[in-house]
Amino acid sequence: MSANRPAAVVVLAAGEGTRMKSKTPKVLHDIAGRSLVGHVVSAARELDPEHLVVVVGHASEQVEEHLGTHYAGTRTAYQAEQNGTGHAVRMALEELGPAWGSLQAGGSGAGTVVVVCGDTPLLSGETLTALASTHAADGNAVTVLTAEVPDSTGYGRIVRDAATGAVTAIVEHKDATEAERAIREINSGVFAFDGQLLADALGKVRTDNSQGEEYLTDVLGILREAGHRVGASVAGDHREILGINNRVQLAEARRLLNERLLERAMMAGVTVVDPSSVQVDVTVTFERDAVVHPGTQLLGATHIGEDAEVGPNTRLRNTTVGRGARVDNAVADDAVIGESASVGPYAYLRPGTKLGPKAKAGTYVEMKNATIGEGTKVPHLSYVGDATIGEYSNIGASSVFVNYDGEAKHHTTIGSHCKTGSDNMFVAPVTVGDGAYTAAGSVITKDVPPGSLAVARGQQRNIEGWVARKRPGSAAAQAAQAAAEVVEQEG
Repeated sequence: MSANRPAAVVVLAAGEGTRMKSKTPKVLHDIAGRSLVGHVVSAARELDPEHLVVVVGHASEQVEEHLGTHYAGTRTAYQAEQNGTGHAVRMALEELGPAWGSLQAGGSGAGTVVVVCGDTPLLSGETLTALASTHAADGNAVTVLTAEVPDSTGYGRIVRDAATGAVTAIVEHKDATEAERAIREINSGVFAFDGQLLADALGKVRTDNSQGEEYLTDVLGILREAGHRVGASVAGDHREILGINNRVQLAEARRLLNERLLERAMMAGVTVVDPSSVQVDVTVTFERDAVVHPGTQLLGATHIGEDAEVGPNTRLRNTTVGRGARVDNAVADDAVIGESASVGPYAYLRPGTKLGPKAKAGTYVEMKNATIGEGTKVPHLSYVGDATIGEYSNIGASSVFVNYDGEAKHHTTIGSHCKTGSDNMFVAPVTVGDGAYTAAGSVITKDVPPGSLAVARGQQRNIEGWVARKRPGSAAAQAAQAAAEVVEQEG
């Protein structure tokens, strides 16, 4: 194990978060496609620790289920009563048990423990790596992650030794002198500890404070009094250490993270026309020269290919957009949009839709569990559900794939190079063979052989004089009479 690799990362996520005013535990609130604690766990994993322990308490079953589903391999420690941050870390070390003892004996650096808060979603893996590196390089007993902020009001100030730069104290705002209140370097609540010294000091933490709790910050004073060095690592961006306590802060963190994600995309060659109106999740990926227009949301495992354009006013979730495709004013969930395909405006691709290269799902088209072949067009006002359509076919306007009989879904197959008329109903299960045509207004209930024309509609019958007899004196009757008189005069 390298000296910079922690033996353990402990994530503190036991609090209730009452200021969120929510039935959802605070650490499970979502920003940019991940829970708050999920962002912290993802950052912590970049350190490649031997063990990753999340301390849970309030709504522990929900948090554990979430971690087990999305972050397999993460251990949890239960803090039955929230008796302070020091108590929480002690619960984490007890959870490690014999594994922790073997790591402590592993030599220099092997016993480093990094402690982070579960409600700091902007904290990056790079910043945590810098903290661990500083801790190892300086040989500190504990290293505090700090930040220099424009306004330090309300924060604990970092007081340093002028000669050595070592941290001599963390002074809370209410206890600070005027000189100390002028300090802009603050405590983030994130630490790297020598594990052996941490374990020993936790046993000496007292609870004779106003809250009757074990404070992790008391460990710093204990270690300093024992002659050990306390150092600091300064975060490059003070906004990374922002914690979330209410919905206002949640929205602000979401905005900041969104800006970070879009900036990363733009620096990699993506055009984002109006970043202020575009929302992306952390799991979204792009290829260069993709273009994102205003009012667009890209969510989940969405991927935008090279030269593709999405938006305006488009929402894609878990959707792949192929190279050169165009998606305009559309919604897609769990769909695949092929290379140079066209979607929208005002189209809805539901889960299971696979649109082939150069295919089209046009205006007011809805698709679900449908595979559309290369070059095939469904231009407008149609529903295609539970269907397979071959290559270079054209589906007429106002067509409906009637896939549900009230009890079960059934499949429709349309071949390649077919031309189906407007206002068709395809009553599944049914197959239209390659090269076949269907007449406008047809209800197709039987298979159509390849190369055939299917006509399934009643014969038109005109009943002369019906309006005059059934609607006498009406505007329609008067218009019909006037038209008849014109014909008579011209005749």
